[in-house]
Amino acid sequence: MAPFHGVALLLLGIGYLLHAEPFYGERGIAFLHLNDDTFGKEEKSQRSTKKTYFSKDTPQKLTVAIGHAAVLLCRIKNLGNRTVSWIRKRDLHILTSMLVTYTSDARFTIVGNPETDDWNLRIDYVQPRDAGIYECQVNTEPKIYRAVTLKVLDIQARITGPQELYIRKGSTISLTCIIELQDLPPSNVTWYHAGAVIDFDGPRGGVSLETEKGKRGTTSKLLITRAQLNDSGNYTCASSKVTPASVMVHVLNGEHPAAMQHGGTGDVNRRLVLLVLIVLIDTMFR
Repeated sequence: MAPFHGVALLLLGIGYLLHAEPFYGERGIAFLHLNDDTFGKEEKSQRSTKKTYFSKDTPQKLTVAIGHAAVLLCRIKNLGNRTVSWIRKRDLHILTSMLVTYTSDARFTIVGNPETDDWNLRIDYVQPRDAGIYECQVNTEPKIYRAVTLKVLDIQARITGPQELYIRKGSTISLTCIIELQDLPPSNVTWYHAGAVIDFDGPRGGVSLETEKGKRGTTSKLLITRAQLNDSGNYTCASSKVTPASVMVHVLNGEHPAAMQHGGTGDVNRRLVLLVLIVLIDTMFR
């Protein structure tokens, strides 16, 4: 029996090391009963030590026009029970930690989705002061972070010519809007009359749009033929990426003493030239 006792003692020692429970079978032969979580704990430990890292498929530079929303992307793999925070680099202000916001500025919110590993920072109504570097941080040891640079553009749409136009009834209203987009791609332009979107297929007819998109921006030309009195009012050129521009149009039955878009300026200039010639001729023959 001595050999059996030796084996039993050996198994007891191994069982102690493995947190296993020994039991004895027939003839006093010792066996080990391993606890269900003996290796489960080791497996869980291995899972918990998986390396946390940032996905590189999200951009680290973002350009947004003033007044629009900016979403700074941060995708983290194997986050586990660690904490994600967004930091504004210029003043080291903690903006968010997980789903909690630590700023009184309600424009900042966190858009977190653990199922997709996304922890994105959203800034509504972006202002010039929001430009700069933001860091998405994870409290690993050592700490890891991913920087995102936000560039804010102050882009103004521009309607060529004076801010008030006087148009003779029956003539053509011609308005040209120029949008220099700088680092942003060309955008669609929408025209409004008195706050309502202009209907190019409406019953009025005679309304058309010419748009040219290039590397430097977008040019949009609005043409309204056979101008009527009810075509008077505010005309606005707007785009999703820029500050809109407006002009006031007055459609008149008769001539206006100030410059008109069609004929007014030329008539004034001709009258001035004629007056100068009369004065010169009168001076020569005195």
